Amino acid sequence: MTKFLRATVSLAAVAIASPALAQSSSGGTGVTNVQQDSGSATVATSARQPSVGDIIVTAPVERSERDVLQGTSVLSGEALTRDLRPTIGETLSRLPGVSATSFGPSASRPILRGFQGERIRVLTDGIGAIDVSNTSVDHAVVVDPLLAERIEVLRGPSALLFGSSAVGGVVNVVDTRIPRTVPENGYRLSGIANYGSAANERSAEMAGDVAVGQHLVLHADGSYLKTDNLRIGGYALSRAARAAALSQVGVPQDVEPGEEPIDFAASAAIRGKLPNSQSETWTAGVGASIITDTGQLGISYSHYDSFYGIPIRYATQVGQEQEAPRLDLVQNRVDLRGEVETGGGFLDRIRIRAGQATYRHFELEEDGSVGTAFYNNGLEGRLELVQARRGVWSGASGVQYFNRQFNVVGDEAFLPRNETNQTGLFTLQQFDFGKLKAEAGARYEWTDQAAKTDADQRFFVGKASYGAFSGSLGASYGFTDALRVGVNGSYTERAPSAEELFANGGHAGTQAYELGNPDFRLERSWGLEATLHAHSARVNFDASAYYNWITNFIYENQVNQGICQAAAVQYGAAGREVELPCFQYNQADAHYYGFEADLSANLFTIGTTRINADVLGDYVHANVVDQGPVPRIPAPRVLGGVEAQGDAFTARAEVEHLFEQNRTAPFETATDDYTLVNASLAFSPFGRDNKTQLVLSANNIFDVNARRASSFLKDFAPLAGRDLRATLRFGL
Repeated sequence: MTKFLRATVSLAAVAIASPALAQSSSGGTGVTNVQQDSGSATVATSARQPSVGDIIVTAPVERSERDVLQGTSVLSGEALTRDLRPTIGETLSRLPGVSATSFGPSASRPILRGFQGERIRVLTDGIGAIDVSNTSVDHAVVVDPLLAERIEVLRGPSALLFGSSAVGGVVNVVDTRIPRTVPENGYRLSGIANYGSAANERSAEMAGDVAVGQHLVLHADGSYLKTDNLRIGGYALSRAARAAALSQVGVPQDVEPGEEPIDFAASAAIRGKLPNSQSETWTAGVGASIITDTGQLGISYSHYDSFYGIPIRYATQVGQEQEAPRLDLVQNRVDLRGEVETGGGFLDRIRIRAGQATYRHFELEEDGSVGTAFYNNGLEGRLELVQARRGVWSGASGVQYFNRQFNVVGDEAFLPRNETNQTGLFTLQQFDFGKLKAEAGARYEWTDQAAKTDADQRFFVGKASYGAFSGSLGASYGFTDALRVGVNGSYTERAPSAEELFANGGHAGTQAYELGNPDFRLERSWGLEATLHAHSARVNFDASAYYNWITNFIYENQVNQGICQAAAVQYGAAGREVELPCFQYNQADAHYYGFEADLSANLFTIGTTRINADVLGDYVHANVVDQGPVPRIPAPRVLGGVEAQGDAFTARAEVEHLFEQNRTAPFETATDDYTLVNASLAFSPFGRDNKTQLVLSANNIFDVNARRASSFLKDFAPLAGRDLRATLRFGL
């Protein structure tokens, strides 16, 4: 907290040095509210029909949506209400180029263009979530979708302005915890209530603002979510896993006194419900902002508390372990956001954003005792200097600081106590020549990693320092007002994470003994992206194709168990038996390429009702040179929908098909194709300009037993079966 207070005072001093604080059209650090025309980003609002509207694009420089050179998606309004799920990964999974890790219904992180984990940044209003979800897929993202006003997904070179770990992209969840505007009537009140049948999901959220005088706005919010075990459309185990388990029936088992032998037949027979997938989460927050005509400065405090189960990774052969882990998670967080208009000159405005959080989660044994504890204290601050527009030239530059102190204690501590310090300088410069638009960005990062061992000397110990440069250059040309094409090139250097450098231990959540390498070099990537955007009164089409050449690509590969055993002995833990499969981090060259496309059209109009159709598709191919496919790459997908949109209602039906994924790493299994059919009906009883809305939806109508290729648990935990949902959102 001391570090956070020092950073807060320093950043706030920049803002209050100006004569006044601002309420501008901008929404805070890394988030900009601007008037848009139409254009290049995919905007999921109340429908996918061609539209002209306002969107927010996560970027330090205000840009109209048609001028964004990279693939961008925004989820808001009716589409956000309809797609809302307990996790951020599942909420976004219908957007083009987006999949999810799907480690059960309570832990699902976004995957962008096949990249996940350390290569994706999940932000809360421009600042990192400050959790440990990037450490392992069984760790939940500490972001509550119930509180989201809109969610933005930025892919491509511009994402690098938020750190080299955003090489795959950025997900920014924009909430209202720090008020941006003074309520017109002196107060604001909003809420959402939701029920989902698949997990007997009950959730609710309330938020309110009240003006105290002309410039001070106070905020309070809270949310609650409770789910039972998830209903699934068939067997918990895949066909291959069931066959493997049944082959072990009758095989002698060597069990410890007092332990029960594994009932392989019972495991293979589990269907209908996913054991140990229940959850309960609540949040609370308060905030305050001082808002005037030329600036704003706000602060907030929030508490996140979650208790959830991890679906059992059942043993499929004698000698394997199987557990039913449950996680008890708590985060306390303080945030600061400020912006000030400078009154002209070279700078137009100054923005500051900072967040500090203390995080811990306990992984509980069956008797409720704490088996392993994860502790994470994090601080992130960001200062942006936005230039005044001069003719065709605009831009922004800034500095970002990040500190993480991470420790794992207990039986399954697979990582030593470590600290990461990272400082980055960045700039983005844009040039608008009318039909021709260009931009260039650059970032330089200093990263220091330090690991300290515990008393038994069981881990790698040491320090690693990296200087990483990233740059991007892009341009687009508008052949007509309706047609624009663009190309972007980028070079990225990423410092290895502490997990990739120092891991040396077993992790029950992923059923793997993970082994890092403290001698890793910078990961380097060259990227090329081409974009096409065509927009007319009746049709919108957005497409992106990309190719990434990566050297020193860091990936996990299953190796002989003796390698992990030797590492345990080498680092002073000769008595520690390696019982889990051994996965070692390696470096090699890799290639990623693929595309995403989104087409929507207004087919015809009957009276005041518009009939719209849309289709999206995405594909990613990832390969480690001379090794084979990168593991857990999402399968190719196509999703099509038809909807009728009237003045007070929207009726929609859609079909999503995931193709078979048989490009797998040696330790993976193939994933069957599947088709999901969904339908929804949304009512706006007081008109579309009113925030009150009721959405009824039926998802996976035919109760398909679907498995996501990108999931660690795809052979043990399928996606939700038939799910009937009702969501009521209101605002005053």
